Amino acid sequence: MKSSGGRYFEDFRVGQVFRHASPRTVTDGDVAFYRALTGSRFVLQSSDDFARAVGHPMAPIDDLLIFNVVLAQSVPDVGINAVANLGYAGCRFLAPVYPGETISAVTEVIGLRDTGGRTGVVYLRTTGHKDNGVEVMDFARWQTVRKAEEAVPPFSEQLVPPLPAAVPADALGARLPVLDLSAWDTGLSGSRFRWGDYELGERIDHVDGALVDEGTAMLAARFFGNPARQHPLPFSDERSRGRWLVPGGLVMAIARALTFNGLGNAVHVAAINGGRYVGPLFTGSIVHAWSTIVGKELIDGRDDLGALRVRLVGTRDQPAADFPDRDDAGAYLPSVVLDLDLWLLMPR
Repeated sequence: MKSSGGRYFEDFRVGQVFRHASPRTVTDGDVAFYRALTGSRFVLQSSDDFARAVGHPMAPIDDLLIFNVVLAQSVPDVGINAVANLGYAGCRFLAPVYPGETISAVTEVIGLRDTGGRTGVVYLRTTGHKDNGVEVMDFARWQTVRKAEEAVPPFSEQLVPPLPAAVPADALGARLPVLDLSAWDTGLSGSRFRWGDYELGERIDHVDGALVDEGTAMLAARFFGNPARQHPLPFSDERSRGRWLVPGGLVMAIARALTFNGLGNAVHVAAINGGRYVGPLFTGSIVHAWSTIVGKELIDGRDDLGALRVRLVGTRDQPAADFPDRDDAGAYLPSVVLDLDLWLLMPR
């Protein structure tokens, strides 16, 4: 067999390292298509003129586009037989990426847990690099992966790795250019609110919604380069009613794009402290989002940027005016599909 059916749970070992194929040069065309998929409007990533005025050489590429490119590169080696990504931790965006730069990725297996059924859990750390060797991001994730044979004896190698609860604020934004805040035009950025205008505990309904149809879901999987088996196919269980499963990375990117209405000056995702796909999103659904400010930090050595720690919640077919979250027993409401803990950087 010259073709590959992907790795099953039994094929993984702690310490394995995969250098992924198909490095990707991210182009202006990619940026335009990402904007078409997500509706992202953040000014720093939209306007070369604005970016140059405040200190970047050109408009940097949206952080979650880079996340999806790096994640997708890893899928052929570690995710073809994955059922779902269960969560993320310690995701750091380390350096800006600009159009014309090439991204490659490497993944290490950092843990394994046999659940005793048809799947096991594989823990991974993936790192993305520019073509000059500079690390642009890294993140840990854990995913359920099918077994080749359900009846095999319980897997002997078990390791659940320790994962950070949050990325320290003093590690944020070190490689970003210093911004000239005198050139930060809030009329062009779409928001007059800066870092100091947000209060701990404040909740923000991002108001808008985004419909995800079959064309969007299919094109997103192909655009990101994600060949995972569950994305190109319609599901037939009771929840999906034959609709298609939307890639989780697209759900994250759309929810982040929706935050423009309320957090328009939060122009960089510096870290994803943790995140979960609470429930599946199927095509034909509308994504809404709301946020709450759970932390505020100054950054050592940076007078231009402050960090907001934000909990971002995405919902399915339910506007967020009432901030849908959990029921009295602590279980997520059926409409909640995404729960992310982010560090966002915003001009002071």
